[in-house]
Amino acid sequence: MIEKALKGEPRYYMWIVFLLGIIGVGVGCWLYQLHEGLGITGMGRDISWGVYIAQFTYLVGVAASAVMIVIPLYLHNYRKYAKIIVFGEFLAIAAVTMCMLFIVVDIGQPQRMLNVLLHPTPNSILFWDMCVLVGYLTINIIVGYNCLLAEARKMPHPGWLTPFIYLSIPWAVSIHTVTAFLYAGLPGRHSWLTAVMAPRFLASAFASGPALLIIVLLIISRISKFDPGRDALQNIAKTVCYAMIVNLFLVGMEFFTAFYSNIPGHMHGLQYLFVGLHGHGKLVGWMWTAVPFAFIGVLLLLIPPARRHHGILAFACASVFIACWIDKGVALVIGGFIPNPFDRIVEYSATFPEISITLAIWAIGALILTVLHKVAVTIREEEAAT
Repeated sequence: MIEKALKGEPRYYMWIVFLLGIIGVGVGCWLYQLHEGLGITGMGRDISWGVYIAQFTYLVGVAASAVMIVIPLYLHNYRKYAKIIVFGEFLAIAAVTMCMLFIVVDIGQPQRMLNVLLHPTPNSILFWDMCVLVGYLTINIIVGYNCLLAEARKMPHPGWLTPFIYLSIPWAVSIHTVTAFLYAGLPGRHSWLTAVMAPRFLASAFASGPALLIIVLLIISRISKFDPGRDALQNIAKTVCYAMIVNLFLVGMEFFTAFYSNIPGHMHGLQYLFVGLHGHGKLVGWMWTAVPFAFIGVLLLLIPPARRHHGILAFACASVFIACWIDKGVALVIGGFIPNPFDRIVEYSATFPEISITLAIWAIGALILTVLHKVAVTIREEEAAT
């Protein structure tokens, strides 16, 4: 089936070349990083997780969001999701692949990853994070490929695939829960030491991932003859809206707990993010960009006439996606290190090589998503023509 991705219009090839160009620059910067070490990044003793792990954390949520399509279809027989289930699975494959690549570049020397296999440590959350990510990627490849193959042959998916589909539901929850435990289990970082970290991760995941899926489906419907279905898009949009409301509620709980208890360690992290602390505030602008995007996105998705307009729907989903990306892909990880355990502020700025490598990994994910979705759309178009 992969040969279907080799045929397309000129704009399709231009998009592929554009992505390959970004990847090429990023690979060059990564080779430079391999030679010089992680010293070329903005990370250091005080902030040991930078933009790489921030993107990893965010994309784990995007990958987990595929379950929001699987549950209604396979547990509640909501058939209007049948046409788009493969697109959700393929989004998960691209997202998990990016997650793993961000871990590779953050380690510095890729061969160090072998230590996890050669010297497994079941008492480490990192060990279980590797297990659930590899398992989830494998499940989505098996399910996505065989479902698409069955559609190409105009047959129902094989019966042996059903257990994998049901297994993907708890597994999707597990990948983001385990990732949340990486942070919530560190007592030296007050911003992360919270019992609602895992629920907050899941709520933001079920908002940002489906929001990205809606945007992708809207783009596909504009450039091809594939119609994802108005009802399907509207119901996914409702999922995004409700999940984002829960996410905002959990963030509000963090504020209440920190400031009502008046514990300095919990307050300082939030103060640094939103108003600055002791004259430092590199992330303040980011946060006050995320806040209006979050509330505007929710408001637009709550209004049915606005939600039904594809242009407004795309803008609302993009707003939610950006707000969640700033919250988890910038503020939560980087802001969690500030101030450090000695109550000193050391700020972080990503360097050009870091940004280039990050963009390259996003481009790799976009390339994987483009190729997989091109195959799926071509099969759908062939079905519609017969």
